[in-house]
Amino acid sequence: MSDAEADLLAELTAIPPFDLLPEDARDGLTGRVRRLETGVGQTICREGEKLDGLYVIVAGEVDIESAGSDVIAHRGPGDVVGERGLLRFGRATLTARARSAVTALLVPKAEFHDLMDDVPAFADWFRRAVPGRVADTGDEAAGLTALKVADLMTATPVTCPVGATVTEAARIMRENGISSAIVMEGAAPAGIVTVRDLTNKVLAEGLDGTTPVARVMTADLITIAPEALGLDALMMLADHNISHLPVAEAGRIVGLIGRTDLFRQQAATASHMIVEIVDARSAEEMAGVVAEVPGLLAQLVRSGVGPHAISRRITDITDAVTRRLLALAEEKLGPPPVPYLWLACGSQGRREQTGVSDQDNCLILDDAARPEHDAYFADLARFVSDGLNTCGFVYCPGDMMATNPRWRQPRRVWREYFAGWIAQPDTEAQMLASVMFDLRPIGGTPELFADLQAETLAMARKNSIFVAHMVSNSLKHTPPLGLFRGFALIRSGEHKDTLDLKLSGVVPVVDLGRAYALKGALEAVNTRERLEVAREAGVISQSGAHDLIDAYDLIAETRLRHQAEQIGAGRAPDNFMAPGQLSELERNHLRDAFMVIKTMQSAVGQGRGSLG
Repeated sequence: MSDAEADLLAELTAIPPFDLLPEDARDGLTGRVRRLETGVGQTICREGEKLDGLYVIVAGEVDIESAGSDVIAHRGPGDVVGERGLLRFGRATLTARARSAVTALLVPKAEFHDLMDDVPAFADWFRRAVPGRVADTGDEAAGLTALKVADLMTATPVTCPVGATVTEAARIMRENGISSAIVMEGAAPAGIVTVRDLTNKVLAEGLDGTTPVARVMTADLITIAPEALGLDALMMLADHNISHLPVAEAGRIVGLIGRTDLFRQQAATASHMIVEIVDARSAEEMAGVVAEVPGLLAQLVRSGVGPHAISRRITDITDAVTRRLLALAEEKLGPPPVPYLWLACGSQGRREQTGVSDQDNCLILDDAARPEHDAYFADLARFVSDGLNTCGFVYCPGDMMATNPRWRQPRRVWREYFAGWIAQPDTEAQMLASVMFDLRPIGGTPELFADLQAETLAMARKNSIFVAHMVSNSLKHTPPLGLFRGFALIRSGEHKDTLDLKLSGVVPVVDLGRAYALKGALEAVNTRERLEVAREAGVISQSGAHDLIDAYDLIAETRLRHQAEQIGAGRAPDNFMAPGQLSELERNHLRDAFMVIKTMQSAVGQGRGSLG
């Protein structure tokens, strides 16, 4: 071994997890590792292309980019690039670009896979970092083997006419926030044009914007059937080294699926966690699975998955825990004396959980329940609530749980509750109604709630005084806007000089969504879905709904990114973010989002348009 080779090997094995390698494994790398120098802006690896190996960063900074060239993560000294692609299909899942001059060590893929096979500690280190991997079955495409292309595709692909110029095609893609468009000749597809085509075939060749799109498009379309599996689509994309596949049925284009769609689905799947939960025999076993949720959240954020999808997936895991605890409770206590329904409210009820959640739940019992039956349901409630607490979903500080006899009642009592709150909407009634309008069945007999929900919404909508009180209640949480386009920060205490992205950001939109749903007697519970359904029902204007959904998405995404950064730094996630963590552009966007909320609150408060 030369001195240069020895130095290179020493440099590599000082970096985790290469410091775990035994002596013989280190010797096997002699002469195999290469040093790479990359200039500012140069690509280290590009999404979809075959990887030469694992890149270990020694010096400099690297941007990790999505298909749309959005920077979604950073890597620095001691970090690795390319591990996800090497552990799946040998192709880069995202693009890595040098943010500064970068020095990296390249471990060839053959040697990397040898180490994965021969050194268990090394393999474990990497497998823990790969989301969606099911180690017990070796199914590295978890989710894609079960889902069809029809489940994953964009059902209404954006098109442009064959006579369009490249400038017109670029504008269409920009306006729709996409990276490809189907080129149509009349009713028939003529080809596909992508952002990559515009870069490589137009800009790189010095063509101007009047160039016909037909000149740069890919004319020989490779298509896939909607009934094909997601894994089939991924393999076709890899085999042909393309980024998008039109989905065709009976000669007609019915959708479009891209590599990013598939990677995001693969990253987003928590199927392996839910399978483990279903098989668990105790709350302690489930707690071990739930402990992986923060890491899943952080990985989903880094993968560019949208906030709506992330919170739905996290809530799916909570739902699975709750259902498993109910099943274990019935095993322990025996069959229930009468039918029951366990419901969640709060963020679980709305399917909006993040990395910070307590528990809010209740029980609706069949009207055949007698007083002597309550002992059974009290035990069941305590078993489930204690189990949720063990799994990290702490007891509700306001005691809004099925362990409280008030929230463990026959259906007829719940009907009386809602009727009373609507008839006399005092402060407590408004608060309770706000919570209970977010109820969602989790386990038991769903019929106990179906008619009750519809009846209550109809009753509430007819009572103008109650609606007015609920609208007023929805305006209590205001966005944190200060003077001169500044933020109104928390002034004292543990979270001084931060924004509460939940109470001052997400909650005002949640309150507005609930008010819109009440006004329209809409049964949707999820906030984003409430806004969409309210728009369709004419409860809120098209433009108002569009702006409010965009504002909500931005705030929710900012909140999740903040939590992901905390998780990545080894800290417990919270909702308190210092504005200094954001760039000036990001702060401006966040201020604009808060202004949208303030404007919509003002419109609702003055009874204009949407709730007038």
